[in-house]
Order: sequence, then C-alpha cells, then structure tokens
Amino acid sequence: MSERSILLTNDDGIESVGFRALYDALSEFADVTAVAPKTDQSAVGRKMSSDAIVAEHELGYALEGTPADCTVAGLEALCPDVDMVVSGINKGANIGAYVLGRSGTVSAAVEAAFFDVPAIAVSMYIPNDGDVPWHELATDPRDYREATHAASYLAKHAVGAGVFKQCDYLNVNAPMRSTGTPADMEVTHPSEMYDMTAEFENGSVRLHDRIWERMRSGDIPDPDGTDRRAVIDGKVSVSPLTAPHTTQHHEALDALAETYIE
Repeated sequence: MSERSILLTNDDGIESVGFRALYDALSEFADVTAVAPKTDQSAVGRKMSSDAIVAEHELGYALEGTPADCTVAGLEALCPDVDMVVSGINKGANIGAYVLGRSGTVSAAVEAAFFDVPAIAVSMYIPNDGDVPWHELATDPRDYREATHAASYLAKHAVGAGVFKQCDYLNVNAPMRSTGTPADMEVTHPSEMYDMTAEFENGSVRLHDRIWERMRSGDIPDPDGTDRRAVIDGKVSVSPLTAPHTTQHHEALDALAETYIE
C-alpha cells in the first residue's frame, strides 16, 4: 500500500505554531504538502480570490490568499492527487452551528468536499480561566498534543472505516492538554446556541459574541451530544458534517410556488 498523501492548510497562517505541530504529526505516517495562507486569514469564511500569489515554502506552498483559495489551488494545481485535506490546527475552538460559515479553518474543509476529497478541520479549545489572555497561550507545539493526536488518529483510520461514506468532512475540536493521558473522543453535532449582541453608540455598532465569556464562567446550557458541551467537559468533539446545503420537501413553500403567478 502506497503512502497516503495529505494537503495541509489552515487559516492562522503557514507560520503558526499549531500548523507546524500538525504538519510534523501527520508527516510521521503521510506525505504532507502544505498549501496555506502566507498570513493570518482567520474568520474569512469561504471568501475566494481570483488570483493568489504563490511562494515556495520549506513545507510546501504559501499563498497570499484565503483558506478556500488554498484548497482549490492545491487540489487543482499544486498537489492534485492527494487523498485528503486537513485544515488546522486552529488556535481557538470552532464550535457551534453559527461558527461553521465564518471559520476559515472549517471553510477549507468544506471546499474540499466539492472535489469529493475527504477533509478534516481541526481546532483547539483554549480555556481562559487565568490572568493571561487566551490568544497569548498555546505558544509551544506541545500545547497542541491533544489536537494532533486526534487529527492523526482520524486521518489514519476514518477513510478505511467508511466514515466519509456518510459525511463530507469532520469538524474536530480538542481541548488544550499538554500533559496526561489522551481525552475521550465523542461524536457530536454543532450546538445551536447563539448569543451575539450589538450596541449602537456615537455612530458605531459594537458587535460582541458573549458565548466565549459564558464558557469561561460555565454558564452554558448546551446539552450532552453537542460540540460545545463535549469540549467544556474535556473531550475531543468530532462532528460529521455535510457540505452542500440540504433541501427537503416543503409543502408550505410548494403551495406558495403554485400561486406565484395568480
């Protein structure tokens, strides 16, 4: 059996600590080609460019573009014969249904689905229960140990187990654990909890996502089985998802369509 090949991308940028940690972990059993943004492209969703300058990098290629650009560029031009796309490790969790369309990490995996290439998006939840802001934590590759362990396990076994016969991509969120035994893994669905606020003052609107501070305080009503509940409980959350928006028979809309020209 030939060595499997993986296109690795992310949205934090090719020089990020989590990206290098995952590159090294996957390279232990696969031929990994990096096709990742040159700079931080967090929260750009599936934004697409018409042109993206490519520079060779010691790990593969760095693009002046978005994560979705990287997936398309990689699968169409730079490394078209890969077996899988892996995106991450994102510094910070990508959990909840409302986040899926915003996340560049997740969007890179979604883009792969339209090429019929299995994909895994990998993010790490960083609890912020101390004095140091969360974005100043996770500066050592060892901090990403739980996420790299989960990603490697799934990259090795998910295809052979038939996982992608029932989903297009996996959204993985692991807690930050640099020591101790690996966490349990739980199959989840995205939480539907939403707590965005907006305040208008002096000609400006301030948008605020209250979920993260609620997570720090433990004020989260998410039930068992959701991605957010799993990571708060210290587990690795794996959500099997489909990329195309699903459609269902809708009798009320059928009735409206029938009377459209009346």
